[in-house]
Amino acid sequence: MADKPQWLIREDASVPVLLALALRQAIGIRVPEDLPTLRDLPVRAPDAVDAAPAIEEQWRVYWDMTVEPRAHPSDVPLELIDGFDTLVALPASGAEELAAAIAPQASEALRYARTAHDRYVNSMKSNTGGDAYRAYASAIAEFEREVGRRAHSFELNVQVLPFSQRGIWWIGALTVAVTDGLRRDVVAFDAAIRPIIAELA
Repeated sequence: MADKPQWLIREDASVPVLLALALRQAIGIRVPEDLPTLRDLPVRAPDAVDAAPAIEEQWRVYWDMTVEPRAHPSDVPLELIDGFDTLVALPASGAEELAAAIAPQASEALRYARTAHDRYVNSMKSNTGGDAYRAYASAIAEFEREVGRRAHSFELNVQVLPFSQRGIWWIGALTVAVTDGLRRDVVAFDAAIRPIIAELA
């Protein structure tokens, strides 16, 4: 049993990840440039001023720590930011501009993130039994048939998010974000997740 490959896939619509993206949208951060905006959240006017480079850089550090905290530990102690419960912790030094920029957005961003997370949880409950993970199992089986070997052990985190554009994006070394609509489309999701599995397995 010990030498049998193990694969671990965690799927979520994590409140901290949703919150980081809601704040990104609210304060005009453009990175990562390939990530679309979130639905049902005001999009800034095209002529609105983008966030200053310092804020963008600080948000990027916060984003990496939020998506894959074990891979991106902070060099300095973290401090919780007022208004976000225990969901936003920023480096105690070096993130002052970001902390000031996100403070006014707290209640709106928090409400959005919790609502979107609850919507995901409810949609998973309405999915019968093992349907949620069947797509991953079938993609792995398909990969094994194609390459003629067992999949290597791997780990993958999947964030199911209400993006305004359909697709799948790498957002960390072991983490992808997928649009909720694509995740619900069994055939399309199967085709989209297969190259991701192939890259890891």
